[in-house]
Amino acid sequence: MGKLGVGIIGCGRIFDLHMLGYRGRETEQVLAIADISEAALESRAAAYGIEKKYTDYRHLLEDEEIHLVEILTPHHLHFQMCMDAIQAGKHVSLQKPPTLRVDELDRLIEMAKSKGTVLRIYENFIFYPPIVKAKELVEEGAIGTPINIRMRSLAGSAQGGWEVPLESWAWRVREETCGGGPFVFDDGYHKFSIAIFLMGDVEKVHSWMDRTQVIEDVYVDAPSICTWKHVEEKRYGSLDFTWSYDMYIKSKYYAQDDRVEITGTEGVVWVTRGHGNMLDIPPVLLYRDGKLTAFTNIQTDWGISFQECTRHLLNALREGSPPRLSGQEARRILQFALAAIRSAREGREVRLDEIN
Repeated sequence: MGKLGVGIIGCGRIFDLHMLGYRGRETEQVLAIADISEAALESRAAAYGIEKKYTDYRHLLEDEEIHLVEILTPHHLHFQMCMDAIQAGKHVSLQKPPTLRVDELDRLIEMAKSKGTVLRIYENFIFYPPIVKAKELVEEGAIGTPINIRMRSLAGSAQGGWEVPLESWAWRVREETCGGGPFVFDDGYHKFSIAIFLMGDVEKVHSWMDRTQVIEDVYVDAPSICTWKHVEEKRYGSLDFTWSYDMYIKSKYYAQDDRVEITGTEGVVWVTRGHGNMLDIPPVLLYRDGKLTAFTNIQTDWGISFQECTRHLLNALREGSPPRLSGQEARRILQFALAAIRSAREGREVRLDEIN
């Protein structure tokens, strides 16, 4: 494989983080970008020295110098854009959640298979160094047999994080464009990915979802809580979302932070941060045999997860190895997120295999 030409569709707030993975890479280069906003195109092109700019993404797909396409657009646009890219013979890295429905993702998986192209669903959290360290500890038996995972996701006021344009929030709070709400479906996809990454496949889920008003006729799906049973015997998990809209959360990214606790038969691992830095303590802690061990030599900048996620794909393409998340891995997580939503709506536990 010679030099890999990359095109990125969508020049919104997350674009800068996706560019981190291309720094210092001599064998891959972002050659073209597409966005309906000419202002966004000009800004990103100037910042990164990108010459090719398209207001119609389909023109980018016609560019023969482009081999890999990254799609960073609102969720409801993913399916058609991804289908068009695959049909154009491009490898695709598609931001999560991949589609609004499982059958749409199935069609993308089959199309990529028939065209002989790679479809990777972008999931940066499983490349976040503290999560990677927690995975290493679990796999080496540091806490014995894992039996429970608890996750907390806390969002605060917009003052604590980076500035996000109003139009970027607007589509996230409409179900027809987001797919199920900014917490359980959108951010929840990250957290459900972590749960499966650390603890294995999930069998069924039970959740409760409340609503909090943002402005007139606009609500978000918080506070919410999801509980689940893993396929592995005697292994359970839970995740709660809270929006403390008047709380300042120190963060250089979204005004949000996360905490993860994995309990085993012989110990506990804590991951103390995610987007933000609420707790000024070591990012990973291990308790075992009455002793608390702190792991401090770990990169904690959330942006590193994007850098590593992108580089993982680029290396996989060159090596001919399957990247994560594969279409099938992403499918299971999509089932997980949609099952959580259905559970809250129907007031019952939902098996992931019900979601097709």
